[in-house]
Amino acid sequence: MLYVIHAQDKPGQLAVRQQNRPAHVAYLKNLGERLFAAGPTLDEQGDMNGSVVILDCADLAAAQEFARNDPYAQAGLFAQISIQPWKKVLPDA
Repeated sequence: MLYVIHAQDKPGQLAVRQQNRPAHVAYLKNLGERLFAAGPTLDEQGDMNGSVVILDCADLAAAQEFARNDPYAQAGLFAQISIQPWKKVLPDA
């Protein structure tokens, strides 16, 4: 099942995000075909301020484990994380 993981950065933590970005990107690349989509959210100035990951996981516990082990989460970057099941409808595959 696909899960949307939406994480919002703590205010003023762009430097923490930038320092941990290479490890975060490597973590995502190791997921292979389980990764449906990923990218940062942006503030009005175009600076990264959060993350959205859509990931194929066996269950909610697996999605939570993924989020917990993300290098960004390990660095204490996130103010909050939400995880929800997601169903792709459009565009047709």
